[in-house]
Amino acid sequence: MADFRQPPSPPELPTRLTLVCPLCRAPLMRAPKTWACASRHSFDVAREGYVNLLPVQQKASRSPGDSAESLAARRAFLGAGHYAPLRTAVTAMLAPLDADTVLDIGCGEGWYTSAFPDAAREVIGIDIAKPAIRMAAKAYGLSCPDITWLVGSGASLPVEDAAVDAIACLFTQLHVAEMDRVLKPGGHVVVVTPAADHLAALRRRLFETLVEHQPDKFIAGFEPRFELVRRDDLRTELSLDNSALRQLLAMTPYVWKAKPERRAALEASPRLDTAAAFSLLLFRKLG
Repeated sequence: MADFRQPPSPPELPTRLTLVCPLCRAPLMRAPKTWACASRHSFDVAREGYVNLLPVQQKASRSPGDSAESLAARRAFLGAGHYAPLRTAVTAMLAPLDADTVLDIGCGEGWYTSAFPDAAREVIGIDIAKPAIRMAAKAYGLSCPDITWLVGSGASLPVEDAAVDAIACLFTQLHVAEMDRVLKPGGHVVVVTPAADHLAALRRRLFETLVEHQPDKFIAGFEPRFELVRRDDLRTELSLDNSALRQLLAMTPYVWKAKPERRAALEASPRLDTAAAFSLLLFRKLG
């Protein structure tokens, strides 16, 4: 007897976040080698696997973002695990949100972002610095295939309206109105900022007067579009040899504000003991 049963349907591919053309804001069709919109604007997928969606009119300088020196120092310092407790804490804050999509704005060289697939089905890392995204894609392209790496601006995200479940912003400029635009109703933003005494021992060596960080100042900036639903404070002790100390100095903005002689003296130190202190703020979009 003939078998008239229909063959099983192939499994449906998961729907990915709709990204938009940075030039005309039309949806982008993702293909292995080139992304393009209906207006025929096209963007090549780089050999390392990232896509540059930062048009020249969105650049404030020829090479915006962190320098190659700063990125190399950050890669070495973070790769050594000095801030591992922070990456664990951020991922743990994202995980209960049950987010399909997490957008990491200002992702840098991708060390934190590489942990976020544990908290979401799709992760997008975006940074205005092309060298940072190239470094991230090259390092994590194979081990983290669910991450999309983009060169782009946090002030004009190449994302359609109300499409993202959660956003991570670690030590980066906060464009609240733009985050509000791309987040779904009830979506969340995780902000990580230095706590009051972050790297206090280091900063005492660089400056005559220690000015405490003020993480609470960011809360007012999210009102009235968002509400603060959770705040965690994290502190981890650091004992840094000269190599790690130099890496930390190269990746922080403090050294550019310090007197050269103070920086030189600190860079010559064989060891520094200090504490890294962070505030993790979880906001929920209202409406």
